[in-house]
Amino acid sequence: MVQQRKIDTHQPNVARVYDYYLGGTANYAIDREFGRQALERYPFVEAAAKSNRLFLHRVVRYLIDQGVRQFIDIGSGVPTMGATHQVANQLGGARVVYVDNEEVAVAHSEIELEKDGNPMHHAVVRADLREPDELWQAVANTGVLRLREPVALLLLAVLHVQQLDDDGRDTGPDLVARYRELLSPGSYLALSHGTADQVEQQRATEMAEFAKMYDHTATPVIWRPHADVEAMFGDFEMVEPGATWTPLWRPEYSGPDAPNVTFDSPSDSVVWAGVARKPRRA
Repeated sequence: MVQQRKIDTHQPNVARVYDYYLGGTANYAIDREFGRQALERYPFVEAAAKSNRLFLHRVVRYLIDQGVRQFIDIGSGVPTMGATHQVANQLGGARVVYVDNEEVAVAHSEIELEKDGNPMHHAVVRADLREPDELWQAVANTGVLRLREPVALLLLAVLHVQQLDDDGRDTGPDLVARYRELLSPGSYLALSHGTADQVEQQRATEMAEFAKMYDHTATPVIWRPHADVEAMFGDFEMVEPGATWTPLWRPEYSGPDAPNVTFDSPSDSVVWAGVARKPRRA
């Protein structure tokens, strides 16, 4: 049974607004108003959000093809437009643990898993990205995954939400470094991140203005340059084609029913992404 929790509906939330961009319904009036204003000013955001979601689908399909059967989806958000376990189920299935700290995202993930999940193979936990060791233990406590064996860690469109410590310092890169340590050898890290690097000047200006909209919410954002995003992979071995714009990453792994999301230029997707593998030690 899904637990009833107190949900903050007094300010827009990044997970619920993202659900709105994807055409979902797990959002509130304040989220829809924020999203409507954003799309009126910056209509490219909708296609960028959908392209990032399709990147998730291709990552899951690719990793299943590589033999991966365990996934941790941190900042998983609301399961709109195809969740990780749903994509995996099309290919034989996988064990998946969803992690988010937003009440609606957790509640809707629970609802989806009640409908088409398997409690032996799927779980959702409420935990904070900024507490990696506690989060890792919560994932372990589900009993769904064997964390000493290789897993795929998904950090998609979550790290451009600033992860601030008590002093207001963004700790995103340090947090990812800790998650790389926690992963067992042979594991994969998939990451996507909003960026205004190497985009047309008009789009860069729009991205700066778009970010300012989030300054008035509980979840301010930061667009990192490509080099800073790629540095988060550490010494992991990049999967071909390396870090790139979301629509360019392994398009051959698109699903048969994938919607057609197109851009005049790949950089219009404004999300830099990639997948890397933790080396196996000799």
